[in-house]
Amino acid sequence: MLRFADRDTTRLLQTGDPEPVERINPAGASSIFLTCEHAGRAIPAALGDLGIPAAEMDRHIAYDVGAEGVARSLAERLDAALILQRYSRLVIDCNRPFEAKDCVVEESDGTPVPANADISDLDRRCRFVEIHQPLHEAIAAALDQRQASGRPLLLVSVHSFTPVMRATGATRDFELGLLYNRDARLAERLAQTFRAANPDVTVKLNAPYHVDDISDYTIPVHGERRGIAHVLLEVRNDLINDARGQEEWAGRLAGPLRLAADSLEGNA
Repeated sequence: MLRFADRDTTRLLQTGDPEPVERINPAGASSIFLTCEHAGRAIPAALGDLGIPAAEMDRHIAYDVGAEGVARSLAERLDAALILQRYSRLVIDCNRPFEAKDCVVEESDGTPVPANADISDLDRRCRFVEIHQPLHEAIAAALDQRQASGRPLLLVSVHSFTPVMRATGATRDFELGLLYNRDARLAERLAQTFRAANPDVTVKLNAPYHVDDISDYTIPVHGERRGIAHVLLEVRNDLINDARGQEEWAGRLAGPLRLAADSLEGNA
């Protein structure tokens, strides 16, 4: 875990700003452990509106549309623990390592972010220490506790993707992506169980992108380094942009996830 400074020396979050981390159902009995790194849209008061129009905060550039609702419903359906993050990815992307250029973006899908232009090293570090680091410390502590107990454990990171990129016009004509890098066990097993239950849905492996050590953080750090079977879920966000869609997709995913987890545990 990258560490820069004691939080007493940082200066971004103020009284009234939300805590970065929310823990849901921490004692959940399921072997599946859920994370949602792009759940929230909060901005620290010190950063104002980041210099962007309010409507931009409703787009995928600010957060993963619908992912929080899907993750919360999955936690309830599976009796699974969930840790989610409250701040906008335009403040800091909590699924990128510090050294990634897009950990703090100057432009996202055609939208400039003035508050991030020429950001100082100190300010970048403050965002990392006060928002990114607490999330991953919380995930690490929860996984440490579960591994120490000897319980079966699988990691599922919940995300969503836009069907059309505004800046390029690129389209994504599928509904569900299952992402991984070095360890395909859970992604491939889930693809099988999900397709069997949802033959009407197009599922792709490693789409709309491929996980690697610089484009992602949770899977490389908490999944691969621990040897925990894992998958990053990407649901197309126009399908989950309201409560009904979120519940529908949590229902579609819960059974196949449970079957995939049981299958892997049986082969462990």
